[in-house]
Amino acid sequence: MTNNSCDLLAVGAHPDDIEIGMGATIAKYVAEGYTCQFLTLTKAELSSNGDVETRQLEAQAAAETLGVKKREQLSIKDRGLASISPAEKLDLVRRIREWKPRFVFTPLPDRHPDHGACAAIMKDVLFDAGIRNLLPEYEPHKVDAHFSYFINGFSNPDFVIDVAHVYEKKIAALQAYQSQFQPHGGVPTPLTDQYIESVIARDRMYAKEVGLTYAEGFKTYRPLNVTNLFER
Repeated sequence: MTNNSCDLLAVGAHPDDIEIGMGATIAKYVAEGYTCQFLTLTKAELSSNGDVETRQLEAQAAAETLGVKKREQLSIKDRGLASISPAEKLDLVRRIREWKPRFVFTPLPDRHPDHGACAAIMKDVLFDAGIRNLLPEYEPHKVDAHFSYFINGFSNPDFVIDVAHVYEKKIAALQAYQSQFQPHGGVPTPLTDQYIESVIARDRMYAKEVGLTYAEGFKTYRPLNVTNLFER
């Protein structure tokens, strides 16, 4: 493993996407000694509340709360992911090859078009990262698995992760985004309408389905290989 390698790479379209969908899972694996890294594609400059500078400070505070030491922020245009340039996509391929993540998490498509666009981009990028004759100066890399996390949507997850023991870190990370969830003098948006409470309710519902207190849910792109049904 090189110094640039990471165990888990979480990708978001905007600052706060990752924390909403899987902040507690990140905290759990950081606490267990795994290297977790954030990659955010846009600066969310079109957001109704806050500004780019404030949002970046909030994102850094949230990452530190979860224990994440490396957070990469790109400058692809907000609402411009559907028209990402070939050069921007190649840059993402290069990053995957340099970081060599074992697992990659991206948003599940929902009501916000950027979330689905982020997922589609990264699906292409992860495929291209394994093509030997593309960017031959960088060693090809294939991830062990690609998973999706929930932001706005609610549906049956393919699996859940028990995060009760670190859940307070997720709440603290979300609360770092004051400009989005509790803006002073801002305008009403879905994020200002008890959004954090709805995220908590979803995580409690997923947990209740499997006898836990708090759990984050995920979807898989491929079936999971269960070697032994009696060892889970």
